[in-house]
Amino acid sequence: MSTDTDDAIFKALADARRRKMLDLLKEGPKTTGQICQQFKELNRCTVMQHLGVLEAANLVIVRREGRCRWNYLNAMPIKDIHERWIGEYAVAAVGLLARLEESLRKPPKAWPE
Repeated sequence: MSTDTDDAIFKALADARRRKMLDLLKEGPKTTGQICQQFKELNRCTVMQHLGVLEAANLVIVRREGRCRWNYLNAMPIKDIHERWIGEYAVAAVGLLARLEESLRKPPKAWPE
């Protein structure tokens, strides 16, 4: 991954509204109109600008069918970031949590008399 690509992805993920748009797309592809309906506080132009940032970061793939613009989630850039920045640390943390859970499930040892 290049620095420019990383910067675009992190910039796109930095805004809560864009993260909410990605959450909507996790459920399945949505038209731009369907996305606009979920953001009544934003006008269509602003929603399109946010979708443009997501598309530039390759987090959204757009397919046009007639007058409809379908937006699809592309999770690969997030997976790549996870592998690069989180993956190896998560393995160690999961192992630590598993050992902690195991020790908490064991009955306490009685004190010698």
